[in-house]
Amino acid sequence: MIQWPKSNDALGTVNRGNPAESGLCTLCRVDCAGKCETWLSSLRGRKMLYPRDFSFVTAGSANTCHVGVSYNSLRINGYNYGVNGLPKGLSNSEDDCIFPNVNIETEFGQKLKTKARVPIMTGALGSTFVAAKYWESFAVGAALVGFPIVVGENVVGIDQQAEIKNGKIIKAPELDRRIETFLRYYDGYGAIIVQMNVEDTRNGVAEYVIGKYGDKAIIELKWGQGAKDIGGEIQVTSLDYAIFLKKRGYVVDPDPTLPEVQEAFKHKAIRSFARHSRLGYTSLKSADAVRENFMKAVSYLRKIGYKRISLKTGSYGMEALAMSIKYATEAKLDLLTIDGSGGGTGMSPWNMMETWGVPSILLHSKAYEYARILEGKGKQVVDMAFAGGLAREDHIFKALALGAPYVKLVCMGRALMIPGFLGSNIEGALESSVKEKVHGNWDKLPASAAEFGMTPDEIFAGYYDVQKKVGKGEMKNIPYGAIAVWTLSDKLAAGVQQLMAGARRFSLSAISRDDIFSANRETEKETGIPFITDMDDNKAKKVLKS
Repeated sequence: MIQWPKSNDALGTVNRGNPAESGLCTLCRVDCAGKCETWLSSLRGRKMLYPRDFSFVTAGSANTCHVGVSYNSLRINGYNYGVNGLPKGLSNSEDDCIFPNVNIETEFGQKLKTKARVPIMTGALGSTFVAAKYWESFAVGAALVGFPIVVGENVVGIDQQAEIKNGKIIKAPELDRRIETFLRYYDGYGAIIVQMNVEDTRNGVAEYVIGKYGDKAIIELKWGQGAKDIGGEIQVTSLDYAIFLKKRGYVVDPDPTLPEVQEAFKHKAIRSFARHSRLGYTSLKSADAVRENFMKAVSYLRKIGYKRISLKTGSYGMEALAMSIKYATEAKLDLLTIDGSGGGTGMSPWNMMETWGVPSILLHSKAYEYARILEGKGKQVVDMAFAGGLAREDHIFKALALGAPYVKLVCMGRALMIPGFLGSNIEGALESSVKEKVHGNWDKLPASAAEFGMTPDEIFAGYYDVQKKVGKGEMKNIPYGAIAVWTLSDKLAAGVQQLMAGARRFSLSAISRDDIFSANRETEKETGIPFITDMDDNKAKKVLKS
């Protein structure tokens, strides 16, 4: 395994734990006092695109040695003439071709297009208590910025206030809260996506959402995720709650209804229970059977009124990948999210997460190859989002280029949650009366945050941008975590704009696989992206021979 450095002296960042390729710690804590690159970017925004201590330093790259096959072993190409994809109203003059003029808006979908101001979306934020606690920050931030956010699986099933009659939902207060929080600031960009697994389908989540919210929500079928190859899990520490979940139809381990388990819990030998979801398609034995079942499910969703439907698949092998792309294309779905191994989770068996599935770059490379095959047969390939261990602006550019022209969004899980945690901690530390309400974990600001100020407008670089959008009077209703989401998103957006400008691409649709190259031969072999010195070598020799 490649070991990533724990600190970056140029940016002044440091990881509390062991960093993954994404730059996030393998274990990301909600009470973390900093300061990885994503953590610090949630406060300082686009300032974090540059080395620290300007005018006192010079800086040089440490990332010129590329080992193994990963997104780190792709490098970004640049060009010294020309321009592509200029937005309307701009000329190809040097005055117009500046990075702030790069258009990074995107859209996805078949008949009904969903727009986003930035080419990112959240991963599925489902039944984990972390997702529930910080949802207001996540959802308000997503709505203000204008990118899609996903309500993950099991939100209704674990809600003790939800009412299920004759096997179907009639009341779902937590799901309502999730959807309505986003819609409060929704302005036509982004989307609220509601995911369904086996239990959600049985409970009637699709019927409930379409009946109450109509086409305001996208429904998402779930085949899997990159973090694990079994159903979703949470951990609970209450015996009564574990029994409730068992009665709701979930798999609970160990079984809280067994006398010996209850006795062990009483004596604290057992202190928690794991709630698991079911595997899908267990009764099916062939790809054709899966296709038939899948098409029936999509047809039913359209029949009850859904105009936008998406699919989320995990890091299974090549057959499942091909099935997801082909069936989503045939069913005319609006989005397919392909989640590779190497990403994150709220809860997964650790060694399963470390050892199962197809790493993101390999899965994404084959997704492009399979999409090309379908396009060659005259199919309009489903729009895609790539996910799995992606967190920075260079990851966004590389994923869009690797999957171009099919990939419209980059799905980020843990990276887009960090600002929610951080902002809530700051709000609780500065406003002690709301600490419990916002789930703050600090009694006072740590030095890593206090060095930037003692008021939100001093700490968050994006504070006044948010105020301009919502109005001065409305700022009292905006959670600090949402301001942090905005601030991080602004950094990512500016970083993508700069990379695109250097590649002479002034709109997302202009990005192509020619804009990246492989930094070693193994990466070239696995991705189909040419090695650095092979890229445009024929053009170079043509110049020399002319």
